[in-house]
Amino acid sequence: MPRDLGGLQHGFAQRLLRPEPARDRRMAVYRNNVAASLVGVLRAHFPVTQRIVGEEFFEAAAVAFVRRAPPVSPVLAEYGGGFAAFLEGFAPAAELPYLPDVARLEWARIVAYNAADDAPIGIERLAAASDLGAVRLRLHPAVQVVASPWPIVSIWETNTHDAEARRIGPDADGESALVTRPALDVRVARLPPDAPSFLDAVRRGLPLAEAAADVDLASTLATLFTAGAIAGIDPEEDK
Repeated sequence: MPRDLGGLQHGFAQRLLRPEPARDRRMAVYRNNVAASLVGVLRAHFPVTQRIVGEEFFEAAAVAFVRRAPPVSPVLAEYGGGFAAFLEGFAPAAELPYLPDVARLEWARIVAYNAADDAPIGIERLAAASDLGAVRLRLHPAVQVVASPWPIVSIWETNTHDAEARRIGPDADGESALVTRPALDVRVARLPPDAPSFLDAVRRGLPLAEAAADVDLASTLATLFTAGAIAGIDPEEDK
């Protein structure tokens, strides 16, 4: 038995994904099968990205990504995290500057789906706090935020739910997406403009009064609690 089985497996995987032709016909078959499987994983993870660019374009981009960034984990659910960044430097996609952020939104859904479970709380628990400004919110483990100068939520919505995707004009405002999974289903919501900075402050443990300095607090809290993004508050006297 090899001393470094992991290293041997990694080396074999690298051989399978090298772009140069394989001299061994069996290796070529394995290589094609591995690449096809990984492209299939990317198709499953990025259906909206594929719909926007078409199957042929997506396959070309996916194959290029697979060759450049082979898996580092045997868990295929974790594969594709770098695809959005790859698209930023993929020359054929240069005319679609919003595409990487759409892919980031789709990957945020994958991360949320695989996140730890927790039970979201209702806004009435926040209202029971005696000192609202001192409260620290605890985000649900699945919460992801994708801020973009492009209308990525609108683009994702129409390409997910509409039989014929509606055109989003070039002058549309940028959007920030809140991705949650309060139960079994992953949700995508549109955040108020200043909410991403508020959520960053919440993640850093700042009290509500300090975190909410430059945000429409009522609108932001309504969005967060409706989406099941809050899993607890501290301190919490009345449960």
